[in-house]
Amino acid sequence: MSMFERIKLTARQVLHPRGAASIVGLALIVGVLAGLAASALILSIDVVWEWVRELTESDLGKGWFLLTVPAGLLAAWWVAKTFAPEVAGDGVPETMAALAINGGRMPTRSAPWKIIATTLTVGGGGSAGREGPMVQIGASIGSSIGRRFHLGEDQLRALVAAGAGAGIGASFNAPIAGMLFAMEVILVSFSVRHLNSVVVASVAAAVTTKLIVGDDQLLNAIPHRLTDPRELVLYALLGVLTAAAAYVFLRLIHYAETSRPVKQMPSWMRPVTLGLAIALLGLIKPDVLGTGQEFLNELLNLTSTSGVIWWVLLGTAGLKILTTAGTLGAKTSGGAFMPSLFIGGSLGAGLAQLIAPTWSISTLQPGAFAVVGMAATFAAVARAPLTAILIVFEITGDYGLVLPLMLAASLATFIVDRIHPESAYTMPLARRGIRLTKSGEVDLLDTVNVGDVMSANPAVVTTDMTTTEIQGMLDHFRHHGLAVVDGDRKLVGIVTVSDIMRGGGPSDQVTAADVMTPRPITVSGPTPVSVALERMAVLGVGRIPVLDEEENLVGMFRREDAVRAYHLALSKNTDHELRRERLRVRTNPGADFFDFVIPAGSIADGRLVKEVSWPAGLTVVSVRRGTLVTVPNGDTTLVSGDVLTGFGPPGGRERLAERLAASADPEGRAVDESPG
Repeated sequence: MSMFERIKLTARQVLHPRGAASIVGLALIVGVLAGLAASALILSIDVVWEWVRELTESDLGKGWFLLTVPAGLLAAWWVAKTFAPEVAGDGVPETMAALAINGGRMPTRSAPWKIIATTLTVGGGGSAGREGPMVQIGASIGSSIGRRFHLGEDQLRALVAAGAGAGIGASFNAPIAGMLFAMEVILVSFSVRHLNSVVVASVAAAVTTKLIVGDDQLLNAIPHRLTDPRELVLYALLGVLTAAAAYVFLRLIHYAETSRPVKQMPSWMRPVTLGLAIALLGLIKPDVLGTGQEFLNELLNLTSTSGVIWWVLLGTAGLKILTTAGTLGAKTSGGAFMPSLFIGGSLGAGLAQLIAPTWSISTLQPGAFAVVGMAATFAAVARAPLTAILIVFEITGDYGLVLPLMLAASLATFIVDRIHPESAYTMPLARRGIRLTKSGEVDLLDTVNVGDVMSANPAVVTTDMTTTEIQGMLDHFRHHGLAVVDGDRKLVGIVTVSDIMRGGGPSDQVTAADVMTPRPITVSGPTPVSVALERMAVLGVGRIPVLDEEENLVGMFRREDAVRAYHLALSKNTDHELRRERLRVRTNPGADFFDFVIPAGSIADGRLVKEVSWPAGLTVVSVRRGTLVTVPNGDTTLVSGDVLTGFGPPGGRERLAERLAASADPEGRAVDESPG
C-alpha cells in the first residue's frame, strides 16, 4: 500500500461519522451548544428573578411572593402539560430513564421547553435549582445531534452523557465534576470508552458559559483549610447531621409527590396550593426562594463566627427543605441539586456557629463547615460522593479540606444509603418500576466470549512436519494459518501461508520449526470477542489461538468466527430489547394499578377466575382475602369481600366496577337490574 493510500485510508477512518475522532468532535459541538443553552437559562432566570425582587421593593413588599410564586408554578405546569410532558420534574431522572428505556433517545423539544418551564418556576420564586434542568437540556442536545448523524446506540449514549455532564460543568464552571456526575449518576458506569466525549463536552460547556455570564452568576468560595486535625470530630458530626437532613429531605420530596391529599387535588390546583404554601414560608426567610445561590455564596465565604446566629441558619435549612419539597411536588420544572447544597451549607455554617463558643482548640471557620456540609448533603441526596468532593475542589480551587470532605461525604452517604436506598434521582424511576443496575451498557461484541464461537479442537501441525505437508493441510482445510504444537499439545507457534512463502515455498527439506512464528499472541475462552478482534487488528492477523488455564490449545478464533459472534450478540441484544419493551409497557403512564372490592351478589361471587368475563386489557395481579394475599390463576375461586388488585388502562377500574357489580342468573349471565 502506497503512502498516499495509507494517508487516504487514515483520513477516511478519522472522518468516519462513527469514528472515535468524529464522536469527540460531535461532543465538542454538544458542549458548546449546552453552554449556550445553560447561559440562556441562567440569564433568563436572573432577569425574571430581578423583576420579582423589584416588585417586592414596592408598596406591597414581600406580599408579591404570594402572587409570583403560585403564578410561576402554574405557568410552568401548563407549559409541561400542554407542550412537553417530559420537562416536568427535576430533569436528571428523565435523562436516566431515556438511557435505561429508550437507548438515549430524547425529544429535541425538551431543551427549549425545559428552559422556559424552569425560568417560570425558579424565576418566579419557586425553591429549586437549575442544575437538574441543565442536565436534561444538555442531554437532549446530545441526543438530537446523535440522532441527526445516525449514530449507533452506544455512541448516542456517549453524547447524551456528554450533554448531561456539560450541563453540570456549565453551571458550576467545574468540568471535572461535570464529567464525574455524568459517569457516576447518569451512566451509572465508569466506562472508559465514554470518557473522552464527556470530558470534551464538559470543558467546552464550562468555557462557553463562563465567557457569556461571567463569574458573578456561578458558585464561588475562598480556599479553606483544616486548621487542626481534632476538628475532624466536628466534621464527622456534620456528616451525621447532613445525613439526617438528607433523609428528611428525601422523605418530604416523596411525600409531596405521592401523598393522597396532593394527588387528589385537581391537577391545576397542585401548583397553586403548593405555591401559596411556599410563598408563605418565603415571607419568613426570602433567601429560601429561587436558587438561593447568593445566600449560599455568602456562607461559603464566611471566615468568622460573628454576625450570624446558629439557630437562624439551621431554621433556614429547614425552610429550604420544606419549600423545595413543595416545589418539586408541584410537578413543575426544577432540580434538587442546588437546594441540597443550600441545605448542607446552612447546616455546616450553623453547626460551626453553635459549637464555636465552647470550642477552644482552634478557630472555627463557618465557611469551611458550609463547604463540607454542602458536599456531604449533596453526596447523600444524590448518592454521588465523588462528584460532591470534586465540585468543592473546583469551586474553591484548593485541596485544604480534602480530609473533612472525604470523611463527611462518605459518612453521610453510608448512613443514608442504609436507611433510604433510593436517591432523589432514582426515587421517581423506582415509582415507575425502573431499577438501574451498576453496570453500564456494553458494545455488542463485549457480550460474547471467544469460547462461545471459537473453532474447537482445530487442525494443528507439529514442529517436525515439512512445509509441503503443511501446505497440503492448509489447502485441505482452506485455512491461511495453523497452530504448531508439541507432543503434549502445548502451543509453540503459528505457521501461515506467508511464512511458507518466505521460507522458499513448500519443501520436503523445511519444517514448521524453521518457518513458524514462535510465541504468538493468544487469548482465553472468557476473553470478549471485541478484545480478540482488537488484538487481531493490531497484529494484522486473521486468526488467534485460544488457550485454557493450563495453556493448552483448545481452539482457534478466526475472522469468520466473528460473524457468528455478531449474530449471537444480536440475539442477546434482541432479548435485551424485549426486556426493555416490557419495561416500557409496564412504566407506561397510561396504565396503573388499582384495588376493587367484590360486592355481595356480584357476578364474580363464588365463581372461578376463568369463568368471569374480565374487561379488555385488565390483568388481575393479586387477590386479598382477609390477611391472606395470593396470586390468582384460572382455578382461583372468588367470593364477596375479596380485594382484587388490577393493572389496566385508564378507566379500567370503572369498567371493572360496572362489570363485577352486576348480579348473575343461574347460567352465569349478567342481569340488568336497572329500573324499567
